[in-house]
Amino acid sequence: MTLNCPPVSTETPPSHGTESSPASPTLGSVFSRLGPAGVLGVLWLVLPPLGSILLFVYINSIGVWLREHGHAGVAMYVAAFAVLAGTALLPTYASAILGGWAFGFAVGFPAALGGFLGGSLVGYTIARWAAKERVVDLINEQPKWRGVRDALVGGHPLKALAIITLLRVPPNSPFALTNLVLASLRLPLWAYAAGTLVGMAPRTGVAVYFAASLRGMTAEDAARQVPGWWVAAGVGLSVVVLIVLGMAAKHALSRLTTTRPGVAFEGES
Repeated sequence: MTLNCPPVSTETPPSHGTESSPASPTLGSVFSRLGPAGVLGVLWLVLPPLGSILLFVYINSIGVWLREHGHAGVAMYVAAFAVLAGTALLPTYASAILGGWAFGFAVGFPAALGGFLGGSLVGYTIARWAAKERVVDLINEQPKWRGVRDALVGGHPLKALAIITLLRVPPNSPFALTNLVLASLRLPLWAYAAGTLVGMAPRTGVAVYFAASLRGMTAEDAARQVPGWWVAAGVGLSVVVLIVLGMAAKHALSRLTTTRPGVAFEGES
């Protein structure tokens, strides 16, 4: 007797359970995939404090030399500020102090802002070359990361402008590292430049005004006279920025899990 058995299907039945997102990569794998951008991030975190020490050693002679050269000194200050801050060889706070002490507020403030803008564009160009598509690809592979990115800087360009401005406001915001992050996300250049100018204008104005009021001292002594309220304000503004960004990220993740109920993220049941 021959038994007629139904053919066995080799197709995988559709899943009715939860679909897991890709496992979160380890820190080591993330750094490896970032390539030159990862190395640049480490360098741009370490170099500015070292440059600050060097600038403070020669700040008095540099300030006097710039002041003696008039308009040419202002132009050289802006150009050097842009190149050195853009490559993370000098911190922005010390450079703003130098501009205020050498030129006074009326000239030093726009000169420092010009240096900030030029430095941000130099940093943007270097970071875009180093990061290429690596950061964007890495984020797009993780639904959580992608959701947070889209909530913060996705959609209308004015949203990106607002976030960039917010990140630039705190006096202790790392200039070079922020350049790297924003450029790696491939944000619009106009929003990046405008947000940098608007966000950094208040802190630059305070630093330049403070340094200009101490022109009777040596530039080295003026740079060391950092008021306590300035440090407290920097910490406070940083906390506010972190809270705002954290709330936006939490809201984005909440919307993501609500609109995609079939997706269970790693660590969730």
